[in-house]
Amino acid sequence: MITFSSSGQSSLGVEWEIALADRESGDLLPAAAELIRALESSHPEFIDPEGLAPQITREYLSNTVEAVTGVCPTVADAMDQLTRLADALRAEADPLGVDLYSAGTHPYAQWSEQPVSEKDRYQKVLERTQYWGRQMLVYGVHVHVGIDSRDKALPAVNQLVNYYPHLLALSASSPYWLGVDTGYASQRAMVFQQIPTCGIPYPFEKWSEYEDYIDRSIGAGIIAEESENRWDVRPVARYGTVEMRICDGLATTEEIGAMTALTQCIVEEVSRTVEDGGHVELMPRWLSEENKWRASRYGLDATVIADAAGTVLPLREHCTDLVTRLEPIAQDLDCAAELAGVHRMIERGPGYERQRRVFEENDHDLRAVVRDTVDLTRYGYRDS
Repeated sequence: MITFSSSGQSSLGVEWEIALADRESGDLLPAAAELIRALESSHPEFIDPEGLAPQITREYLSNTVEAVTGVCPTVADAMDQLTRLADALRAEADPLGVDLYSAGTHPYAQWSEQPVSEKDRYQKVLERTQYWGRQMLVYGVHVHVGIDSRDKALPAVNQLVNYYPHLLALSASSPYWLGVDTGYASQRAMVFQQIPTCGIPYPFEKWSEYEDYIDRSIGAGIIAEESENRWDVRPVARYGTVEMRICDGLATTEEIGAMTALTQCIVEEVSRTVEDGGHVELMPRWLSEENKWRASRYGLDATVIADAAGTVLPLREHCTDLVTRLEPIAQDLDCAAELAGVHRMIERGPGYERQRRVFEENDHDLRAVVRDTVDLTRYGYRDS
């Protein structure tokens, strides 16, 4: 039996993976350990704090750190915590000539040159996954949304999968890989799914089905415990949350806030549906897989399969309709301002569009793409 802890309904936790880039070359630097040591002196409260407090941690690659919020009642509170964490990190990184870079992939870094962190659990992943594990030069944003009842967990997972293409296309920021334009909006989504247990979850309706899946996976040696199940959307029983892991890295806290608000509102809508005796439609997995591929390939220009009957709609317009539908819920959750940021993301264009535009405007210089992304992370959008 997997005990599902109860959390405050629609409470939040956000995880932001940030790459570390050399200010001169723009290439990645394995500087995470050095920065963590510096933070131990300047901001010990952010390093291995007790309880679920804001913190900065090591990640899989030595060129990456992760900013993690505590449990937050609102999106604004979560973004305030991420801002404070990033400011503390930047204060130690600037004197070292290290910039904070946030996107789904780095446009020209070579994965073969990136060392993996020395943590045992990361070394175990590398030992098992080998060639594909060494290619995990990818960065994302994860959002936990609290659930006050286990009965809501799988419906929330299934509904987030239904909106997988929306979440991916809006956040897509990884068109370049090893110096090449892949033709995809999100190369990260294609790379990350090569790791065992990653990808789209199975469409379970009963908690007992999920327990059986985890039990058999452990028994077969696929995973050692539940947290090694790395679906793109998953229940996290020990926290009492549903975790959305779809998004590419986002350059600004404004964009992270918009995607956090969208995720929070989708889950809250599911909660109300379940409380009212309603049901979340299950999409056949093959349709969900197709939606993921379309969003990864075409971004907001994709057409999305909107229901199990196979209805096809333009994704860009469907995203706008989704946000409009969720606006009353956003008012209730005090995240209307952040949810409105999704409209701005659509108007400006997602990260993959901006990166390609910067590339063209700067004589096909990928270094300019890195510089632009670094500046966005530092200063935000000038029109905000």
